Amino acid sequence: MSDVDAKELDRLLQQAFDTASKLYKDRGFQRRVGFGKRPALVSVDLANAWTRPGNPFTCDQEKMDNEIIPGMQKLLKAFRAAKLPVIHVTTAYEITDRNADFTDMGLWHNKIPVDVVDINDKELWAIDSRIAPIEGEYTLLKKRASSFHGTELAGILRAANVDTIMVTGVTACACVRQTICDGIADGFRTIAVKECIGDRVPGAVAWNLFDIDAKFGDVHTVDECVDVIDRIGASKVAAE
Repeated sequence: MSDVDAKELDRLLQQAFDTASKLYKDRGFQRRVGFGKRPALVSVDLANAWTRPGNPFTCDQEKMDNEIIPGMQKLLKAFRAAKLPVIHVTTAYEITDRNADFTDMGLWHNKIPVDVVDINDKELWAIDSRIAPIEGEYTLLKKRASSFHGTELAGILRAANVDTIMVTGVTACACVRQTICDGIADGFRTIAVKECIGDRVPGAVAWNLFDIDAKFGDVHTVDECVDVIDRIGASKVAAE
């Protein structure tokens, strides 16, 4: 699909969402979960297999290079300045033989080509160097779509007194969405950072952000999130 077609699709979707928003609001949806007192950044699958060209999982490169990565850089700068938790999430598998009697891929390889993300090829599942983790940040390896399913994420967040997760990454229709759904189910305030969420398919981001905002979390811009982080950081300094 051409860029023109993609933009037209987004325009048409926005028209439909504007109409649907009235229906949702009239029925009591689209309430605000709000920001808590201590947020963490959960960045989902912004690793090379998704952020760089040439892989089955490669996402929209124009959005990746011009919106997602620059937006992440702004968020990381704010989180680091405020000394708030940052979790980078990636995905890889140890047993990628689809004919093996046992594999850590489970059944997912029967639907999507997770077998290409071999843990032995670290470059594939390493976090993109433009937003690489620094000392004090954690890289979590997951096996399923959700960053919570079968991982230590909820435990380490609670141990750090986190009450809010700002979620970024790819893809909107799968790993980001599942992370947000599981996040609110596990008792965290869930914030989707608008410009920092991508996908492979035109329209997927717009639809999923609309639906998330209606049911599972609040959608905010990078600048809105940075403002919140800066205020929290300033409050911490004043209290010290």
